[in-house]
Amino acid sequence: MAHVLIMPRQGNTVESCIIQEWKVKEGDSVKADTTVCVVETDKATFEVSAGADGQVLKVLHPDGDDVPVLAPIAVIGAAGEDYSAVLEEEGTPLSDVTSVPNQKPAVIAKPASPVYSGSESGSESGSQAGGGQADGSVSCSPRARNLAAREGIRPAGIAGTGPGGRIIERDVAAALAERPPLTAAALAAAAAGAVVPGAGTGLGGRVTAADLAAGAGAGAGAVGSGRSGGTIPAADTVSSGEGAITETPVKGIRKLIADRMLGSLAESAQFTLNSSAPAARLQELRKRMKAGAEKTNSRQPDGLDLGLAKITVNDLILYAVSRVLPVYPYMNALKIGDILKTYERVHLGMAVDTPRGLMVPVIRNANLLSLRQISAEAKRLAAACQGGSVKPEELSGSTFTVSNLGSFGVTGFTPVLNAPEVAILGVCGIELKPVENDECMLDDRHGCRFEPYIGFSLTINHQVVDGAPAARFLKALCQTVADIDLLLAAN
Repeated sequence: MAHVLIMPRQGNTVESCIIQEWKVKEGDSVKADTTVCVVETDKATFEVSAGADGQVLKVLHPDGDDVPVLAPIAVIGAAGEDYSAVLEEEGTPLSDVTSVPNQKPAVIAKPASPVYSGSESGSESGSQAGGGQADGSVSCSPRARNLAAREGIRPAGIAGTGPGGRIIERDVAAALAERPPLTAAALAAAAAGAVVPGAGTGLGGRVTAADLAAGAGAGAGAVGSGRSGGTIPAADTVSSGEGAITETPVKGIRKLIADRMLGSLAESAQFTLNSSAPAARLQELRKRMKAGAEKTNSRQPDGLDLGLAKITVNDLILYAVSRVLPVYPYMNALKIGDILKTYERVHLGMAVDTPRGLMVPVIRNANLLSLRQISAEAKRLAAACQGGSVKPEELSGSTFTVSNLGSFGVTGFTPVLNAPEVAILGVCGIELKPVENDECMLDDRHGCRFEPYIGFSLTINHQVVDGAPAARFLKALCQTVADIDLLLAAN
């Protein structure tokens, strides 16, 4: 019996995975441990094995598809075996699966009528295209029907690629790809029955509500009138004088980041405080660590930790945060619904910029680790994120997050909470600030000197943390950073 390969679940929080690349094609022979495809989650990249010996009978989703976990992605069995019955048993009829790689369904006419109708009794072209039947009704799968209704499109002008010319979801999706983009107002108007023209006058060729209003009197010349059968072909290029425009689907980790950021802002009262700390000792300590390790590299006296040479300013900040948070436990907390969970131990999240987008790996029990241990773990996690080998469990469970943009010269920003955390610290660049000279003040003369200061931007959830308690934490952190050498001496 044919084996249906499903999209594996990569962690409890992963709802879908993107098929990054198929390593095999239909007709290839595979073993159970053969890697058939590489999939990408919001967290990392994984290889998927065939799971059974045999031949790849059917690839159900092409490269780039975002597939729900536990959904079928391929069928493996004996050569010539009928696999359609197996898919039916899995609850996935062959007519409802996405197109195989390098196969694009044909579209006879560009659909644009905004309202889906289960029966079309209009023109001959309207009944024949799109899986029309003898009684004039349109044969359409439930998933295709739902998509058409949601997007305000009538499938009468779409060629069905399912059995017997039935319109399936991929046919509607292909037709939508051919339709010009709509503004939010235009989409709402289309859902109310307005006719969508073949091109719009908005930015990037978008169809605006004004375009729909102008096209209302176009009559038979408008697209999508089932009774007239008239069409306006889609424009090949947008003549707007704004140059080339690239449209990229927002999916995978980018979509997850977008949803999380929007959800964070929508579900919490975010409030940001800004301050700065003297950085002279911070810079001097970093310089001494590097120089000291280089001088003693050959003799290695007892007690010398040569790993100190790799410690960065960011490592020192992470260390300082891990020591200050336990004194202010209300900052080391999560708000989950109406429950505030305060943690004794510090599970420190750190924002990492990767080619796939922002990731936040977690340094667990950071308040129990030494400076060198924090530095080593931070580097390990950052490398794993950038290389795509980070584990899902390493990207969850943080109680406080640090986001450092100082290396880019940023002097102040508003970090967005990593929900459900109640606080996040933004680390800014080091810059010179004027400081009054004590000697000049003693004899009534005025003067100043310039000293390095490092900036901090602290965002809190004002639902559970007020401004004054947050300011106390920020003040204590600034003082700790200013006296970072004393902190290390005491530990």
